[in-house]
Amino acid sequence: MSLMKADKFLLSICDLPSIERTASSAFYNGRKGELFVEYRETEFLKIENGVVQTPNFTYKRGFGLRSFEDEASAYSYSSSLDERAVKKALEVVKSGTENSNIEIKSIANDLYDHKYFINSISLEHKIKILQEIDSYARGKSENIRQVIASLESSWQVVSILTNDGKKAQDIRPLIRLSVHIVVEKGGICESGTCAGGGRFGYEELLRCADPTHSRPQIYVDEALRQAEVKLQALKAPAGEMPVVLGNAWTGILLHEAIGHGLEGDSIYQKTSLFHNLLGEMIAAPNITVVDDGTLLRRRGSINIDDEGTDSRRTVLIENGKLVGFLQDRQSANLLQMNLTGNGRRESYEFMPIPRMTNTFMLAGNYTLEEMIARVQRGIFAKSFSDGQVNTASGKFVFSASEAYLIENGKITAPLKGAMLIGDGPSILKKISMLGNDFSLDTGIGTCGKEGQWVPVGVGEPSVLLDRITVGGANL
Repeated sequence: MSLMKADKFLLSICDLPSIERTASSAFYNGRKGELFVEYRETEFLKIENGVVQTPNFTYKRGFGLRSFEDEASAYSYSSSLDERAVKKALEVVKSGTENSNIEIKSIANDLYDHKYFINSISLEHKIKILQEIDSYARGKSENIRQVIASLESSWQVVSILTNDGKKAQDIRPLIRLSVHIVVEKGGICESGTCAGGGRFGYEELLRCADPTHSRPQIYVDEALRQAEVKLQALKAPAGEMPVVLGNAWTGILLHEAIGHGLEGDSIYQKTSLFHNLLGEMIAAPNITVVDDGTLLRRRGSINIDDEGTDSRRTVLIENGKLVGFLQDRQSANLLQMNLTGNGRRESYEFMPIPRMTNTFMLAGNYTLEEMIARVQRGIFAKSFSDGQVNTASGKFVFSASEAYLIENGKITAPLKGAMLIGDGPSILKKISMLGNDFSLDTGIGTCGKEGQWVPVGVGEPSVLLDRITVGGANL
């Protein structure tokens, strides 16, 4: 169904068969590559301090043509979807003998609805949603000084023809709602943010299991709660100590400090500390880490990657042992390993590179309360805001957006300014307890690499780190 709908749409805006026939001559003398054709619409709406900003609606369409052999790649792209533009692109990637045998490839996954959804509710309705968020938030507390809410949606159609004549297509919806609130009390300002989304439309975004609240209202309540907790926060202690990480979004630490070092390009280029550790124990025996692009309607999920390979579940670390890497076609060819469906790109303007999809750590058997009770003095980092990572060494600094002091096995005062400092390879060996409360994030992740941004998902259970350096201030 995805193939039929995508093909029909693309045929309505360009002469796709002619483009494909012309592009296929780029692959000669054993060279590999692909033609990537894309159409995308994006809509962004925002309200700030009660004022709705001018809606931003954009669309882009074009193609990218790549030819590669070993580590050498040639790439050309154009926003013109016509045969003349493809012929010019061929001058860059060096054309050869035409291969006109095209085989439609059936895809294994059907993870999200393909229907066009951006106009499923009116612009006026979308603006009303944002205005209701602002009104509801300001009625919750007299301490609120700023309310920012945004609604972003996109609808992407892609068609990929590879050098072996196989064609795969996909239609990808994506949506995200975000609420940010700033409060002030006693001259102190603090903020909180809550957001969520995935590969679905407005109906699912606004649906809520709680009949007394809408999803936007729940986002407001959570953002306000975070901000008000920070108003009471003490300065975080500094030094080495046990740290309990909350579940879900804290998986961003795993994504940044570990995940990038397991992407195939950093492995064959030997810029990753993990490049020669396949089969070695790199984590505690209770740790299993997975990248899975086949989760239903998740933000990081894809039916196919941007090289036409079926998305799949790839185990990276199993019971502490490094067992796999994330591959695109070029890295898999160089490493002589199987494809994993992780060749991704921001748009037709970029070549694909190995990227994560939904990356997470599997659950254990402990409750959060049992982990807290194990700590005499330490920190509970419930969630993170931002961080910096050296992907070559795995060294990181992450700021906790919400944290609490643990004293004598109990959570006491909220903290601010807590930063976790460490490196990916060693942090995996310091996890002594895994929670039974595994969860994925709410659908907000966007990952940057080599100037490209793609949607991703992260997740993990709560975990106990026996010791890690915390940057803060001595209490």
